Amino acid sequence: MSYAAAAAKGPKQSPEEARAPAPPEIETTESISTSSLIDVDTDSVHTVPSDFGTQSVQTDTQLERLQREAEAAEARAKEEAESAAKEVKDKTKTAKSKAKKEAGKFQENSDNPVFIGNAIAVVGLSAGLGFGAYRKYAAGELTWKVVGAWSGLVGLFAVGDFYLSQYLFKNKYPKK
Repeated sequence: MSYAAAAAKGPKQSPEEARAPAPPEIETTESISTSSLIDVDTDSVHTVPSDFGTQSVQTDTQLERLQREAEAAEARAKEEAESAAKEVKDKTKTAKSKAKKEAGKFQENSDNPVFIGNAIAVVGLSAGLGFGAYRKYAAGELTWKVVGAWSGLVGLFAVGDFYLSQYLFKNKYPKK
């Protein structure tokens, strides 16, 4: 059974009951002013400047967060700088010890004919290539093709010298 059918079986409404209730009315009085409703002396009312919306920091909470982030970034930067300084110090110490070790090896082996021969070969090859390159440049014949060919020959010489030196160090003139 539907609601309409059940309502039709019941007692009939009087015309007064059938009417919708009147909407509530608001009383208007001219005597109340809105300025008397706001108490400007309390702390709950705040005034803000007109450029409040465009300010980068609008609240105390934002200011505190930005200060904490700045302090954390400063601490991280200081820590990174200290670790980088320590790393540089360690690498410098390692490099100095390696340099001393290599200098000691060079001094110990300064009478080895392989060391002497390699030093003479490097000096002679550098002088010869420099002089030859200058003559070609002065004559206007120095091209990339010439530079490439001589670089290839220097590479072949370096490889041959390396293997010959290794052979001589192992078999005839060992390092000290």
